[in-house]
Amino acid sequence: MDLTPFVDSLRREFAVAAEAAGEDAVTLAERLASPLESAIRLTLLDALSAAADEITRDLAPGSVEVRLRRREAEFAVSVPAAPEPAPAEAPPPPPEADDGAVSRINLRLPDQLKQRVEEAASRERLSINAWLVRAANNALGAAASRTTHRRSAYGEKYTGWVH
Repeated sequence: MDLTPFVDSLRREFAVAAEAAGEDAVTLAERLASPLESAIRLTLLDALSAAADEITRDLAPGSVEVRLRRREAEFAVSVPAAPEPAPAEAPPPPPEADDGAVSRINLRLPDQLKQRVEEAASRERLSINAWLVRAANNALGAAASRTTHRRSAYGEKYTGWVH
């Protein structure tokens, strides 16, 4: 997707708005338009990435990624080849969200773990983000279903509080 027509459209709108303020404003707008081009492109890419994230959530287990090649954005769509077989155990329910808001975090992984995550996501034809969201959701569901009931050499052992 070539972003140039969108950037040019914003440049024209900026010039039209500056005309209302006079010749000095037009000159200033022309001088500011070129330095702002990179910021405009980054903002458009952020909007495309956010849209791809929303589509990926609705398309799971498929995914949509935005890739930048030279100065053009490309969409990569991954659709699962066949329906996944039903697991023996039902997957944990998705986390509840009041307003559907999404939070962004930075995650630092050791290189070996990052490579394994990329390979696992690729095998499942998911984006890395979609795979990590699924893994976190599964881990939280598994953690919630664990009990504190254990068997020891002396019989059963229970931990916790009693009212």
